[in-house]
Order: sequence, then C-alpha cells, then structure tokens
Amino acid sequence: MAVLLTIVALLAVGTRAQESTVYVENPRDSDATLNLEPVTTGGFNAILVNGADRKLLGQIGRTLFSPFVDEEIEGGTLISYGTTNLTVNTLYDEEREARGIKFTWLAETGIRLEDCINFGTDHWYAGPMQVDQLYPIENAAQTYSANYNKETDNGAIMERYWLNSAGEYVYVHSEVPLFVDYKNLYNNHLCFGAQIANPYSNRRTRIVLAYDIWFLPDVKSAHKHAVDNYLGKPLDIPDELMVRHPIWSTWAQYSRDIDETKLLDFAQQILDNGFNNSQYEIDDQWEVCYGSLTVNQEKFPDFRGTVSSLKELGYRVTIWVHPFINLNCEPWYSEALNSGFFVLDESGSPNTTWWNNNGTVAGYIDFTNPRAAEWWYLRVSALLENYDIDSIKIDAGEASFAPEISDLTGDIELQPHILVQEYAKVCARFGKMIEVRSGFRNQDLPIFTRMVDRDSIWGLNNGLPTIITTTFQMNLNGYPFVLPDMIGGNGYNLDHDQADLPTKELFIRWVQANTFLPVMQFSFAPWNFDNQTVEISRKYVDLHAEYADVIIKAMEKAVSDGTPVNAPLWWLDPTDEDALVIWDEYLLAETILVAPILTEGATSRDIYLPAGTWFEEGDHNRTVEGPTWLRNYPAPLDTLPYFVKEVTESPNSQASISNSIFLVSMGIIFHYFFM
Repeated sequence: MAVLLTIVALLAVGTRAQESTVYVENPRDSDATLNLEPVTTGGFNAILVNGADRKLLGQIGRTLFSPFVDEEIEGGTLISYGTTNLTVNTLYDEEREARGIKFTWLAETGIRLEDCINFGTDHWYAGPMQVDQLYPIENAAQTYSANYNKETDNGAIMERYWLNSAGEYVYVHSEVPLFVDYKNLYNNHLCFGAQIANPYSNRRTRIVLAYDIWFLPDVKSAHKHAVDNYLGKPLDIPDELMVRHPIWSTWAQYSRDIDETKLLDFAQQILDNGFNNSQYEIDDQWEVCYGSLTVNQEKFPDFRGTVSSLKELGYRVTIWVHPFINLNCEPWYSEALNSGFFVLDESGSPNTTWWNNNGTVAGYIDFTNPRAAEWWYLRVSALLENYDIDSIKIDAGEASFAPEISDLTGDIELQPHILVQEYAKVCARFGKMIEVRSGFRNQDLPIFTRMVDRDSIWGLNNGLPTIITTTFQMNLNGYPFVLPDMIGGNGYNLDHDQADLPTKELFIRWVQANTFLPVMQFSFAPWNFDNQTVEISRKYVDLHAEYADVIIKAMEKAVSDGTPVNAPLWWLDPTDEDALVIWDEYLLAETILVAPILTEGATSRDIYLPAGTWFEEGDHNRTVEGPTWLRNYPAPLDTLPYFVKEVTESPNSQASISNSIFLVSMGIIFHYFFM
C-alpha cells in the first residue's frame, strides 16, 4: 500500500451515527498505526499500535473538549476544534530509515494549548539547564514555567530537546510560546503548554504548539539524528591553548576587590607555585561604573602598563564584560538611551535589574537592533585595542535580564530568545578565546560555553556533582565545548543554606573531577590551603595537559559529526541498562572513562566499566574486562580513578531496524465518542 488508513468513527448518544474513511499518504509501508483515542477530560490519548503492542505516546489537546471534524490533507490529517486546528503529518528519513510524527497546533491567542508526552519506563536526557541538575531527568523537578533563557533555576541553556533511552526524541520548534512541566500537570509526563503570558508578547497573532517526535533504534542513533536535523554542529573548535593550560580568574579569589597590586601579585603567585596558564582573566569591578567600559583609574592608574606587565610574565589577558549599563553610569547610559540602544518593554521603559545593579536600575543593550549591537561591539573593541587586551569573558545574556515583556526587533514568534542568539553572535566576533554562558540555537559558534556558577558544596543542588550532570546536559543539547565553572565553585552565594568557601577536600575533588573536561579554570588558589593541595592540583593540571591532544581531537570530532566531547556512558553501548542511568562517571573522546569522588569523606567508590578492555590510568599492565562493576575501588584524596579503553579496528555496522522498535510508521486511527 502507498497509503495509510485513517478511520474516524463518530458515535452519538451511544449509537453509531456514521463512519468515514480518510487516506493519508505515507512514504513507506508499515503495519504500525497511531491511534488518537478521545479522553473525557479533554483531547486524545496518542497510542502507538503495532499488532498486539500498544504504547501510550502521550495525551494531546488536553485543554480542548468540543467535538472535532477532520479531513485528509497532503501528507497527513487536519483535525479542527472550531478555530483551533491540529495537523498530524508522518515524517520519514530514508537514509536513516527513521520515522517520525509532526504535530502542529494553531489557535487564536486566547487559547491555552497543552500536550503531554509519557515518560513511561524509559530514561530521559537533555532538557533545560537546572540548579538541581538530575540525570536522567525523569525524576527532575520542573514546575509549569516559561521555557526561555532565564536566571531562575540556572536556565542559561534552554534548548527545546528531550531524548530517551528507547531511541525516541522530541524537538519543539522555536516559534512556540512554550511552557514546560514535569509530572505536575500530568503524572509521569513531560508536558508542553503554549499560551500568551510573560515573557511572550500579546502582540503575537496566534498560538503555535509545534513539535516533532522521531523514533530510531537506540538513544545514540536518535541523538545523532537530532544533531543532523535540528541541533546542528559547531563550525570550528575554539582556542586550543585554553584546553592545554588553565584559565586563572580574579573573581573568587578577590571578588570585586581588585587593583593593580593584587593583579600582579596573583599572577606572580601562579608562577611561583609552578602552574602554567592559558590566560589571565580580570573579572568584576574594573570599570568606573557598570557598562562604562572605562577603566577605574583610582584602582588602575596605569592599566595599559598593568596589562603589559602581565604579558611580560607570560599571560594572555582577558577582561570581564556584560550587556548592561547601570542608570547613573554617565554619559554612557544617556547615550544608549537617547540612541535607542536599550531593550524596551512594551510600555517603552528600559528599566531592568541584574545582580550588579547596586541599588539602581539598568538597561540591557538590544542586540536584536543592529545599530545597538555594533555600538556595543565597537566600544568593547576599542577597550581591547587601547589596553592591548587579548579577549573577553562574557557574562549574563539570559533574556530574563531584559525588561519584560521585551519589545525586540525581528519575528515576534522568535522572541524573547532571539535576544540571546544575537548577543552570542556578536560576542563570537571577538574570536575563539571567548566564553559565553547563555545559549539558544547557538550550537554552531566555535566558542566555549561556560556553566552558570556552581556553589561550593557537595550536592546535586548546584554543587560539585553537577559539573558532570550539567556537562551531559550541555553536550546533549549540542554545546560540546563546555567551560566548567571555577574549580571549587563560586564561594559567594550567600542565599544558599550551605554556602561557604570551599574546603580543602572539596577543592581537590573538584580539581580531579574537572581534569578530563575541556577546560580547567582556577580562581580560588590551591595555595590558599596547603602544599599538599598545591601538589595534587599541579599533578592533575599536568595530567590534563598530557591529554589535551585527545580533548582537541574530540572537539574536532564534534565539529565533523556532532559527537559529544564528554558523553554519558551509554554512548559506548546504548543497550547497556547500567550505562543508561549512571550519572557520576563520564567519557572523554569515547576512550577514557572518568569516575571522580563526589561524596564528602569518601576514599573509595563503585565504578562501572562498559564492555571492552580497560587499562587503569592507561597502564597496560593493569587490565580490566568489561562490562563489570568494580566495588569499593580505592580513591584516596590524591587519586582520581580513570580508565583508558583499548581501541580495536572494526568495520562500521548499523543495527538492523526492528518493526517492534519503530512503532510510528503509522496510519492514524481516530475514535471519537460524545454523549
């Protein structure tokens, strides 16, 4: 058959009123169907059926209760609830032999749409960056809230992509005014809402809820498909020296209390303790006021000379910048305001706040306005040129820092996240040494993406373990060039119940956990503790440098085919049930497995090794055959457990595609009952 059968059975008051049959074109024959079965509480249960197998995909149209009508359209079916329309189309990727479903709801602006995807018994990955970055995410907390780049809940990387262990993934399109909920609106479901509410403008002319669901043989092939068709790949790798040697930042060591003497003293201490560097980062409060991009001469009477002295010591020098100008930071604030360079809300106000507003308000440069973006770019460029500074560290960027609801340039259905995209694009013009911390559809940029600040604690509530789980989140959302937060954490989050400066043990375990990630960034200094801390830190900085070529090759592979630089263990075997849930071990370049200590006081841990031959610390005389668990593997304070996999050449093979896996090559059977 070249078509799929769609049967619509309409029953009234328990009596069969009529039957109609609609044929929907399908690109490939199959025995499977998608049944949309009405639910009395609203909408349909979407059920994938293949023979006797039935799998609940989810419940769609949950806010809609009135009778519907349907009609055949090219490539699918159109269902209408009055003025609210749903189109369901089949998708087929011949090269991958992958099948999918496209759901597209269109409604008037007063409607709230809601579709929920069943978590089922599968494990789920990707999704938004969060403070409690759990992995897998089926047990994560996500209360119905707007899905856009925001400071709340660490929402700096906010791609609309979810992936599961069965080889299924969901991608929600950018034009959707999206809200997301895990398990609160509907138990054990990932729910998508679409409505006009902050931060989405009521100037939108319609409500769109559009997403694609694809079905592949396993989680790895599904993710590769998503990279090729939605997420994209970086165009190039960022700066290599930032991989080879650490970044040294003034932030945690000195906070805002920096001056010429402290900069030069810190730089000399780094060298005196035997550490190399990729660059020296001058952080917060070097400006006369926030957004002036003008050096405070009371702190730095000869700033060009200070930068020159740092370079004579062998450093490249970078400086911290942001997209804000504080009110009363004159004349720069007035210049930007009078020129129309700030983001305005829909009432015309530029007023917003950020963490450094110092009791006043601020304006956020409107990077969707090409003139404003160029003004900011030229001012930063002049700063770098005047003082011979090599590059910049870029902070903030989340759309939530702009006044809401923002009135931006460009397609209103791409707002407010278009502001994040344009900010990152302007920043990337400064070259490969930069780092940004917020991203939306910026996976192509050849720059580092920095994690939002971690707290100096042990737990999964934004502590040490989350540098691993967040690295997974970032890689699986298409951002493989991860710059973890400063080793030891921020140390200054006084809003956190457990906030404090890092202990010696936490600092050392943080150094170790960071060793096989792309970049090591220090701020709290190892010599703040004792000589042992210095020696252990230097040991792992040197180990990181030894493996820098491996990291760089992994980054090049990310450019060529989208492979994560630091993948979860299931990347080696997507059918391995143990590997699908392990969150406290990670891979580098598919050949190195790292199992750091993440628990306070621990000197051993259990380690899982997937199939293959593994060498402890790369030593070919210490061989372990996987798959296996190593129970109570010793890891005293100076030890990071890691294993190098033996690589054997074998021809590439692709698993055959099972009909039982691809339940979605489907006809669409609708059963509608009403009383």
